[in-house]
Amino acid sequence: SACAPADHLCAPLHINQIKLKEKCSGPRMKSCLLGTVPIMSWLPRYPIKENALGDLISGISVGIMQLPQGMAYALLASVPPVFGLYSSFYPVLIYFIFGTSKHISLGTYAVMSVMIGGVTERLAPDSDFMTWDNVTNTSIIDTVARDEERVRVAAAVTFISGLFQILLGLVQFGFVVTYLSEPLVRGYTTGAAIHVIVSQLKYTFGISPERHSGPLSLIYTVLEICYLLPETNIGTLVASIITTLGLIAAKEFNAFLGKRIPIPIPVELVAIIIATVISWQFDLQQKYGVDVVGVIPSGLQPPVFPDASIFGQVIGDGFALAVVGYGIAISLGRIFALKYGYKVDSNQELIALGLSNSIGGIFQCFSVSCSMSRTMVQESTGGKTQVAGALSAVVILFITLWIGSLFEDLPKSVLAAIIYVNLHSMMKQFLDIPALWKSNRVDMLVWVATFILTLLLNPDIGLAAAHFMLGYIYVFTINYVRQVPGILIFRSSATLYFANAEMYQDALNSKSGFDITKLLSAKKKLEAKKKRHEKKEAKRVKKELKQNGPKKIVELITSLLLVNIYTGRNFIQELPFLFLCFLLFTFKTLFLFLLSMLHSVPSSLVSILLLFFLHRHAQLPISSSSSFLRTSLFVSSSLPLCVCLGSVVDNLQTAGFFNDKVTKSCLFTTVHDAVLYCHIHIMAHDGGCQLSLIFICCKSLSCTAFLLSQTPNL
Repeated sequence: SACAPADHLCAPLHINQIKLKEKCSGPRMKSCLLGTVPIMSWLPRYPIKENALGDLISGISVGIMQLPQGMAYALLASVPPVFGLYSSFYPVLIYFIFGTSKHISLGTYAVMSVMIGGVTERLAPDSDFMTWDNVTNTSIIDTVARDEERVRVAAAVTFISGLFQILLGLVQFGFVVTYLSEPLVRGYTTGAAIHVIVSQLKYTFGISPERHSGPLSLIYTVLEICYLLPETNIGTLVASIITTLGLIAAKEFNAFLGKRIPIPIPVELVAIIIATVISWQFDLQQKYGVDVVGVIPSGLQPPVFPDASIFGQVIGDGFALAVVGYGIAISLGRIFALKYGYKVDSNQELIALGLSNSIGGIFQCFSVSCSMSRTMVQESTGGKTQVAGALSAVVILFITLWIGSLFEDLPKSVLAAIIYVNLHSMMKQFLDIPALWKSNRVDMLVWVATFILTLLLNPDIGLAAAHFMLGYIYVFTINYVRQVPGILIFRSSATLYFANAEMYQDALNSKSGFDITKLLSAKKKLEAKKKRHEKKEAKRVKKELKQNGPKKIVELITSLLLVNIYTGRNFIQELPFLFLCFLLFTFKTLFLFLLSMLHSVPSSLVSILLLFFLHRHAQLPISSSSSFLRTSLFVSSSLPLCVCLGSVVDNLQTAGFFNDKVTKSCLFTTVHDAVLYCHIHIMAHDGGCQLSLIFICCKSLSCTAFLLSQTPNL
């Protein structure tokens, strides 16, 4: 007997040990490790024969493309061009290890760069680095000190944005991209592209406008550029125009060749090589005052932790960069994942981008995302895995270590022209407006409003305002959905159980105007009145039959005898017919009474439709909530019940929920079917049903819908 308690105590301990072993098992740890570091799962199985050549060609092509774009987008971020090369190297290698998309090309991106540029110029404006030149007796800008400070600011905001992305990924917040609707993203990127173009006009015209920040800064900048147009450097303008026209013609030629050549001609690389040679040969900087890239140091920068004192000033900008960068990357990644039949883990993408940005910030990089143009080149040249991205980073490393200094004489106006041409795809997004006008005008309103807010409030503030506006527009335009007359929908996302059953009833009463208690009282009073009327009519019919019944029967039999004598038919054969006539006459008045009752008294005051969309293992509240439901359902004489899962019906059946009045005779599968039923019910009463209410609850009784129909007599 002493052993029994010991065994009893050991059994739960043994079960807990098994559960703990299952939670901490080797396969589970391996799965977690492979999910966190995806390269460990796919690189050992990398098919060299099938993918190596395509990834090699693609990596070299994208790496060559990264060179001019990295340098050009560094100008957007207001940092020296060499830091664009760093941003095309470190983050790409990190994403190669932790990313799950096989086709996107991570690196510098125009929208991210212009957002970084807004932060760097706001916290490190030119006015803070003005020095007095005793030789010329004028104030000049200490560009070395200014650039160093801007690099620190860019690294700090990049590091913060990376931390935000890592935290969001760890808390499984990848679904946040669902709140970035396509019209909002396209309107935002188009507005940001306008900011990019305006920011590069100073390099195109060779002028130096003052930096404006805050709302309407774009308008102030454009006005000042127009004011400074008489000071345009002709050499700079000519170089920019020739480069722009040449790149457009070369890209059209690339598109014409299309499938005739295995890889597209790297026209941007050709452009910067030719421009660098011409600038060096004719000394454009000294003779014509053309602004050039300047010193490009060879080698890589040592890691430096970002300045923590700046973090407090860039938290908002860091969060905006995190959301925008992730939204663009995951949207493009899902497109190619759907095209090639693999899955992109949204939460792992957040972590991969966060590590790329946070580690990149330690190496003086600025925020990165994926580029549509580079991604298209990577895919079209045969890139099939992340190896192509790693090879492009190797190309950038080679350029940075050995040949980067050769581009010191490259005019900045040429880099501005490269940016203009690369933004042509974003400019084509204006064609969304007429397309959305035809398909969905609410989405068109979101697109236009986001574009205008981004223009007027700058990309960072414009994004937050666009999100707020998006929710307001969709709530405000909810009536755009055609409402069936006489039907209202009441939705509650809370679980229906004993503690809140009464609150459900109160909320239903206040929102819909229905009072279940009053309806129940009216129902009982009407039923009592109906019974009294039925008894009264029954007595009257019984009295009438008693007084006039025999007389009417004699008259009927006499008439039939006369007919039979006249026609010569046998009277005995007519006895069944006579008996039937007697029954019809006897119950004639009763039938007329019941028929009149059906027309004069409504069959039900309220018809209630109860819809259940429960999870498979949802626990149904049976006591208080069932009491509330029964109180509501008793008001109706018929109950159409909609349940998605058979297990829900079984649970209700086991709990004794169904009875003679609440039956399973009428089932629906969707809310749409319920609305159709209600609409037909309204039409059947010739418009007499004035109001129908659908009550929806989305938790343990999720979605529970009560459909109440109010008749004129109510």
